[in-house]
Amino acid sequence: MPKYFPLLLSLLLTTATLTAQYQPLYKTIPNQKTVINRESDTVIDKGILIVRNISEPAYRYFRVKEDGVKRPCVIICPGGGYSIAAAGHEGTDVARYLNSIGINALVLKYRMPNDANQPDKTIAPLQDVQRAMYLARTNAAAWGIHAGKIGVMGFSAGAHLAASLATHYADVKIPMEQTVSLRPDFQVLLYPVISMTDIGHRGSRDNLLGKTPTETQIRYYSNEQQVNSVSPPAFIVHANDDKVVPVQNALIYYKALRDQKVEAKLLLFDKGGHGFGMQNPEEKVQWPEQMKIWLEMVLNR
Repeated sequence: MPKYFPLLLSLLLTTATLTAQYQPLYKTIPNQKTVINRESDTVIDKGILIVRNISEPAYRYFRVKEDGVKRPCVIICPGGGYSIAAAGHEGTDVARYLNSIGINALVLKYRMPNDANQPDKTIAPLQDVQRAMYLARTNAAAWGIHAGKIGVMGFSAGAHLAASLATHYADVKIPMEQTVSLRPDFQVLLYPVISMTDIGHRGSRDNLLGKTPTETQIRYYSNEQQVNSVSPPAFIVHANDDKVVPVQNALIYYKALRDQKVEAKLLLFDKGGHGFGMQNPEEKVQWPEQMKIWLEMVLNR
């Protein structure tokens, strides 16, 4: 038997389990052409799970326990430049941590923008995160969720999507059978892509808006320009040495929130680069501990 076979088998079984437990986000997917589903999962270095070619959006719900208690919930948007989804270390791993501190979690497998799949690719991810919030609110009683304590969390381009929900929740892009608010009660953003201007991440912009976006599109998806006085409170994490997404993204969003007197906490690491997930190996202070303290304050007012 090859030396690495047991490890490979374990990783494959883990991947199969993750895939099997996802549920369709819609009965009928809006803004969708009839396409062949070419989604695939790949386990890369250090066991990181990458999902490619997502055209059929889905979610995986992690509940703390079924005991009748209504708990907060966080919708998690993994990163990947609007091209792939880092569904493990920026998805299911985070959900399990949230469960360990008494918070329900929903990992969102949102569509990757694609002209071949969607009539308007620019709104497809936003539709999916709005739908995730809709499901969390309308199923709150059955899922053990406190309907007034549902937040959104994202990493890198997934943080851009999370911030887009936080700024565009009132611009509803999905059909809704029931009238509910799509406003998240808080937002948690890790090494976020915030702007679609030149300080943002060019790959994310090209994938979402195409290579020749209009000024209107750039302004709409530059979330620092969309903040207002009722934007949700935010916990933002970034590293100064991030060479993929400049730290200026976090700084301008934090400033925009504070200018509107919206509560926001910014945790800046000197080192850490990009994509460190749950643990920054370059720093002693870890963001999950700081987020837990912040969430306790925000959720228990």
